[in-house]
Amino acid sequence: MIGRGTARRHGRESWRDKRERGLATGMRDNGGLACRSLPMSTSFAPFTQHPALACAVLLTFSNLFMTFAWYGHLKNFADKPWWVAALVSWTIALAEYLLQVPANRIGYSVLTLGQLKIMQEVITLAVFIPFAVLYMGQPVKLDYLWAALCMMGAVYFIFRG
Repeated sequence: MIGRGTARRHGRESWRDKRERGLATGMRDNGGLACRSLPMSTSFAPFTQHPALACAVLLTFSNLFMTFAWYGHLKNFADKPWWVAALVSWTIALAEYLLQVPANRIGYSVLTLGQLKIMQEVITLAVFIPFAVLYMGQPVKLDYLWAALCMMGAVYFIFRG
């Protein structure tokens, strides 16, 4: 941990120093002028300190949107023209991309491209199975277990070293 004196020696300002100057409680330094901004929060600190975790959480929510965009129209818009289903799906997909793009950028800071892809595929399967069974009313199949075991093999080989 960098102490207060060490941070100053290296030209960095500690959070404690910013708090003393009022910057950590809602004041932002703007070229010598103090401006009101959103207060700094530490509530997301554990989340942001672990980029792989942040990536996984964002990809999970992203996959929820994408699964509904891809397959939800089969249940909800079966009697509508295809273009209505496409417009609704594209709208849902926009929300998915607003989560997926930052997730991949965050994840790529600590994961390889292959690791990022396999993590996304595992999350996709983990989101799809409950969606298929609970929302779409599909029967539970042993094939889902075999697919999950194959994915775990992929995780092993991609993340092993």
